[in-house]
Amino acid sequence: MAKAQTCHPLDPLSAAEISVAVATVRAAGATPEVRDGIRFIEVGLVEPEKQVVALADAYFFPPFQPSLLPRIKGGPVIPSKLPPRKARLVVYNKKSNETSIWIVELTEVHATTRGGHHRGKVITSTVVPDVQPPMDAVEYAECEAVVKDFPPFREAMKKRGIEDMDLVMVDPWCAGYHSEGDAPSRRLAKPLFFCRTESDCPMENGYARPVEGIHVLVDMQNMVVLEFEDRKLVPLPQADPLRNYTSGETRGGVDRSDVKPLQIIQPDGPSFRVNGNFIQWQKWNFRIGFTPREGLVIYSVAYIDGSRGRRPVAHRLSFVEMVVPYGDPNDPHYRKNAFDAGEDGLGKNAHSLKKGCDCLGYIKYFDAHFTNFYGGVETIENCVCMHEEDHGMLWKHQDWRTGLAEVRRSRRLTVSFICTVANYEYGFYWHFYQDGKIEAEVKLTGILSLGALQQGETRKYGTTIAPGLYAPVHQHFFVARMDMAVDCKPGEAFNQVVEVNVKVEEPGKNNVHNNAFYAEEKLLKSELEAMRDCDPLSARHWIVSYYSFIFIPKKGKKNHQRLIIFPI
Repeated sequence: MAKAQTCHPLDPLSAAEISVAVATVRAAGATPEVRDGIRFIEVGLVEPEKQVVALADAYFFPPFQPSLLPRIKGGPVIPSKLPPRKARLVVYNKKSNETSIWIVELTEVHATTRGGHHRGKVITSTVVPDVQPPMDAVEYAECEAVVKDFPPFREAMKKRGIEDMDLVMVDPWCAGYHSEGDAPSRRLAKPLFFCRTESDCPMENGYARPVEGIHVLVDMQNMVVLEFEDRKLVPLPQADPLRNYTSGETRGGVDRSDVKPLQIIQPDGPSFRVNGNFIQWQKWNFRIGFTPREGLVIYSVAYIDGSRGRRPVAHRLSFVEMVVPYGDPNDPHYRKNAFDAGEDGLGKNAHSLKKGCDCLGYIKYFDAHFTNFYGGVETIENCVCMHEEDHGMLWKHQDWRTGLAEVRRSRRLTVSFICTVANYEYGFYWHFYQDGKIEAEVKLTGILSLGALQQGETRKYGTTIAPGLYAPVHQHFFVARMDMAVDCKPGEAFNQVVEVNVKVEEPGKNNVHNNAFYAEEKLLKSELEAMRDCDPLSARHWIVSYYSFIFIPKKGKKNHQRLIIFPI
């Protein structure tokens, strides 16, 4: 058996690996001036080839599964070690306004005097022209300070009765691309403005008081105001007594007392087993990963199916992007079109979760490591939560003749994380069930991004929620990436996608009673064909199946092992 290595090829980068990758890029800077301008947007794992993952799972990491690799005459040739891990760095040069992608090889060194450590080597570095990488929290804070110190802005605030600039909130939003002036050759932001009150509430909701009518364009590279215009004086909404959500701030300062304690007790511990980032639960097994952009990633999902052994289901599952378009054509809401993963990063904005509030029960937490803007390593403790949940009834049947009944409870394993992007919170959950189902769920919470109204004004593009205050209509679209591998060996491409629609049979000899309907399957042969809409009227769903060219004897049908995808 090959010697087990410290990090599985799919493990997120450790704090030490991130530090080495950053130091390697810094050392590669041509001059001190270049190095001084470098800012680190994202450092993440370069995911290895699937064959490397299979090799690691077969011979280097428990539970050691040699069956993942095909049998070879004379036995497999097992290397003494796996290929080095690699890091991908998104780097922004603040002085030259250049974005570059770096690939750094991380070599694990085992020295008797120093212990285990890593060395880095630059493999490639590529400047990507005319793009801007995600903005960083440091830039947001700098932008807020610059705008609040801008004399015309302070004067505009005074016109609205705002003297204390500490109460003003400046939320930088990406400029969008509404004209050539917004081209990504410049790093631009068009902020939104809000104002808190002088409340002692520690969670004062400033989003309840939007400040409108002011246009500001900020150069985020040089941190200067490029454009300023006080276009329209819109009254500042009055402070609503129900605007805050801190305990004791609502319902006259009296919190509800009619909710009794609910305790989740597992005296024998949980049913899941954890070995590093490898999870085993109720015949399921998979690996947990985490990236700055996507947040939680589920790798190498498989199901142990009795005598058939380990059956792969998916190589990789994650949410790769989300977009929030607003439907109000009025300024400034027409330009609110947030790509929260690409522009901000779901993983970078994740929470440190608290037991009993964010997650309930017997919890296993996983930390996440990131680089900050200046290349230091930051850790979000308890970033990912994993726990079991009772999920009601799994199956039941009662015999009406005997009155006897059988029932089974349903339990699911939930892996989740929560992030904040400006005013909104998003909870991402992957549920694994005992009946072989995998479910992705997103919970939206937090605070609305609101707009102000003139006295007596209403808008059809939103909902008035208080005098002078409305919520613009908007949508949330979540983009999931599912790299399926249903019953596939590493490197195999034997999966296909079939669309299923319910069809009503035409009247005729096959439908003499006019009651016939059936499921029609259509193979989606290309990505262009697979650009499909949901259609609940036809119960449209999709099947990912393993396709082999082996006919089942005497039946003449091809062998399909199916994973059915239902839109919800």
